Amino acid sequence: MASNSTMKFFALSQSFSVSDIIVIGAYFLLNVAVGIWSSCRVSRNTLSGYFLAGRDMAWWPIGASLFASSEGSGLFIGLAGTGAAGGIAVAGFEWNATYVLLALAWIFVPVYVSSGIVTMPEYLGRRFGGERIRMYLSALSLMLSVFTKISTDLYSGALFVQVCLGWNLYLSTVLMLVVTALYTIAGGLAAVIYTDTLQTFIMIIGAVILTITAFNKIGGYSNLESVYLKAVPSKIIPNTTCHLPRPDAMHLFRDPVHGDLPWPGMTLGLTILATWYWCTDQVCYPNR
Repeated sequence: MASNSTMKFFALSQSFSVSDIIVIGAYFLLNVAVGIWSSCRVSRNTLSGYFLAGRDMAWWPIGASLFASSEGSGLFIGLAGTGAAGGIAVAGFEWNATYVLLALAWIFVPVYVSSGIVTMPEYLGRRFGGERIRMYLSALSLMLSVFTKISTDLYSGALFVQVCLGWNLYLSTVLMLVVTALYTIAGGLAAVIYTDTLQTFIMIIGAVILTITAFNKIGGYSNLESVYLKAVPSKIIPNTTCHLPRPDAMHLFRDPVHGDLPWPGMTLGLTILATWYWCTDQVCYPNR
């Protein structure tokens, strides 16, 4: 089974032309170049310079970095796949962030800035005193990051490299780690912000082009609604219903009792999780 999977990916890579491989290689080189360039712009000799980019970044690269860090390969690919499988209700995960991010800007960030803290564990240590709560949150945040974020992003990114180049999955993972480590360790937060800004432009431009192309191919959104309900995935398990599209696939707000993503949970319950993710988890790690 594993060998068949590898051969399948290798066969896919053969459909890429030389120009495609050049574009992919240029993408990785551009990331490293931007990381090296940004590391020369900010002093790395101080804690503030390395972990906080000197505290003098403009608003737009900070916003772009927040977008790219949150909408990494895992979410960018995962949400699209979930939407294709179960409908548009999954968009609620991102729509819910709208008012939570407003709370971050007007409530949380002013407190963080006035406190002069670098990370959330540091803030809790100052607020409640003692080292145990600080160490506890640091350990918990790192564990959650490794098992729920970093591993997913590495796998989805390495899977892309494997499909494009036909490389072994583990080799692709090492490549992702090396490229990321080169600019992150060398440049600190400034390198992360500028490379994230580059990623943001690439993702948005690519998504817009792909969306326009897809709608042109399928005949617009109205035609998508009718065609989607007749769609059958290319790979299914022996079952008569598992592959059938949901009848409420085009409903953003779904039944509160029988829906797979009930609207009370997506609008109210999700706010609790979104507040943790957007307003506290993002400052648990200095380089995020």
